[in-house]
Amino acid sequence: MTAPRPAGAGTAPSPLRSRITAQPVWRLGVLVAVAGAAVTEVFALGARGLGVPMEAASPGAAAAQEIPLFGFAFGVLFNSVVGIVLAVALARWAKRPARIFLVTTVVLTALSLIPPALAPHTAVLTQVVLALSHLVAAAVIIPPLTLRLKHAEGR
Repeated sequence: MTAPRPAGAGTAPSPLRSRITAQPVWRLGVLVAVAGAAVTEVFALGARGLGVPMEAASPGAAAAQEIPLFGFAFGVLFNSVVGIVLAVALARWAKRPARIFLVTTVVLTALSLIPPALAPHTAVLTQVVLALSHLVAAAVIIPPLTLRLKHAEGR
């Protein structure tokens, strides 16, 4: 009987992991932001297809307005710029960029759930879809960037 090997011991990294860690941080950030925007938009289109009303109001608005087609994707791309800049800065100047990035982005994602919950004149189901879309985008964008930043720590 042989002793069990630690996870990852003696195995080659997966091709996907190798591609992620080989990318410059900014390029990976752009790629995952586009992927996150696409996945989130498909999620929103699915919700529309299931009959979820896609009308939301900003604080202070008198009525809800239709969320435009590609509105989810645009929101992800717009807000991803902050995450990409953060990742690039941490990769350059932080001693533990992956940990700082992960904690910061998880906190920011949690905070991003507040506006959908407080959106006036917005159906509860729409609020749920809005909040879930934030989690979908975060699930696509945060892990690869965290992995890439973890790889930067070893250099």
